[in-house]
Amino acid sequence: MDMPPPERHYVTRLNWLRAAVLGANDGLLSTASLMIGVASASASRNAIVVSGIAGLVAGAMSMAAGEYVSVSSQSDSEAADIARERRELIFDRESELRELIGIYVKRGLDEPLARQVAEQLTKHNALEAHTRDELGISDVTAARPMQAALASAASFAVGAFVPFSTALLTPRNRVEVAIAIVSLVSLAVLGAVGAKAGGARMAKPAIRVTFWGAFAMGVTAGIGMLFGTRV
Repeated sequence: MDMPPPERHYVTRLNWLRAAVLGANDGLLSTASLMIGVASASASRNAIVVSGIAGLVAGAMSMAAGEYVSVSSQSDSEAADIARERRELIFDRESELRELIGIYVKRGLDEPLARQVAEQLTKHNALEAHTRDELGISDVTAARPMQAALASAASFAVGAFVPFSTALLTPRNRVEVAIAIVSLVSLAVLGAVGAKAGGARMAKPAIRVTFWGAFAMGVTAGIGMLFGTRV
């Protein structure tokens, strides 16, 4: 009998998708806001471009470091839990079996079947069974610090390149408006694409990220004009 092809599930994308979407949003919004703030202070084109480069590089490095440290902490916690399960399986295997039976009973199996399943899985690979069914850790959901760090840095740089390139191609007297329009449209598209990739509806995330993007750019533009006038 031919086996059906494996199904594709959105949960398999969660690790890299979260880091990539967060990085791109942050790169686009923070760099656009920074450049609009500098431009609103009546700075020269050179100052605006330099602020964009600085924001891109510093932000990408910061995102990579932050994601690596954060996800490494999660990975360390997972490793500690797995090590504890390994010790418990060595010194108190019967209690661990009863624990596994209880998990399957709570999921809807009657006790005889739950015991049979638990015994079979324990015989096959006890640690894997407890890691997956007791701790909720699997190959799909396991923390991957380096993957998250690289995805965040790369996506931040891609997002930050949008306002940066817009500033390079726009006359100085229109740069603030151009960055704002291009960045807001890009944020809406990014929000919709991220939602689509995660299997969610696209409209609400797109509206949400556009609203907060406009708010952030408005605040930094106001600060830039305030300090630019005082200087």
